[in-house]
Amino acid sequence: MKQAVLLIFFLISSYLFAQKPCEYSVNVTDSLGTYKSTKEYMIYEKNFGGNSSYIFFTLASTDGLPTLNLQLIQKSKEFLKAECFDKNSKLFLQLNNGKIITLLHINQENCGTMIRDDKGFDNRILIGTFMFLKGSMEELKSSPVNMMRIKYLTNIEDYVIKKEFQSELNSQVYEPETYFINSLHCVE
Repeated sequence: MKQAVLLIFFLISSYLFAQKPCEYSVNVTDSLGTYKSTKEYMIYEKNFGGNSSYIFFTLASTDGLPTLNLQLIQKSKEFLKAECFDKNSKLFLQLNNGKIITLLHINQENCGTMIRDDKGFDNRILIGTFMFLKGSMEELKSSPVNMMRIKYLTNIEDYVIKKEFQSELNSQVYEPETYFINSLHCVE
């Protein structure tokens, strides 16, 4: 009887703590090297007063070097203030265990691209690539994220990271708090 209980406990534990399978948008190995990138995952969404903001993460690995790609999409019929990344930009992640993880932006200035859609909305798309510091990936794999701070060229913005939300954009359910716990193994 004890063996059956232990077996059931083991099976339930392995199911609960199993890593999610990796879904790649790109996975290439050729004469130049290896590059793989996970599918985009929504981390943040805000819709208020006709203005919308979305933040997506993608993890990438170039010849074994892991990076985090961040895509910020803003949508409005009003003026959109430009946010820019530069060599001093940083991404700070506050973990539930109280630790703060810092990721550094690559040395490339980018203020995004403005696109007007057929409904009269201005859409600003800003993409940034951030590098993990030594030891930070282990911390991110062990504790959920509850807050994100982005240091832009001229501004600092804070974003509350939810445990779970259903997107108004595509009706999918996202769990941004555990994104790194579930996905970092895909780029190691």
